[in-house]
Amino acid sequence: MKRPDPIKGIKGFVSKRRKSAIKEVIKEVTSGGIVYRHNKRGEIEVLLVQDARDRWTIPKGHIEEGESPRQTAKREVNEETGLALADIDVQEWLGKNNFQYRRVDSLVLMKMHVFLIHATGNTDALQKEEWMKGIRWFKADKALDRIEYENISKLLLLGLKKIREKHS
Repeated sequence: MKRPDPIKGIKGFVSKRRKSAIKEVIKEVTSGGIVYRHNKRGEIEVLLVQDARDRWTIPKGHIEEGESPRQTAKREVNEETGLALADIDVQEWLGKNNFQYRRVDSLVLMKMHVFLIHATGNTDALQKEEWMKGIRWFKADKALDRIEYENISKLLLLGLKKIREKHS
């Protein structure tokens, strides 16, 4: 009986797992916000959306031509949450988040601007977009636990500090 060639077996396994070479680098800029409200008990709540991969994050989207990051944050929050434009108060820029990821054979270099956004009016009338798995208000500490991205968590902490400073 002939033994299998171990090297050939490893090469076959490795070649099946190898990704194609990166053919292009794409730069994308998005904008979104740490959206907050005060509930009936005066507690701070943060609005998170659940993406197609079940990760909780903030509402955000691509900046369109001629739009400022601030304008994009307001538009995207409206589109992704159903909150009325009149009830979205973009307060201040918290910072940006730079990251990269692979999209098939492209490397995407992403820059995301994040603003502190106060939701007023009827904040319970939420309407998620079709691609989302969920949308929900979380108490501030629970929102920190739910956010899947460390850099967004850091900006959320900064936003919560600014909210408390404004209301103390």
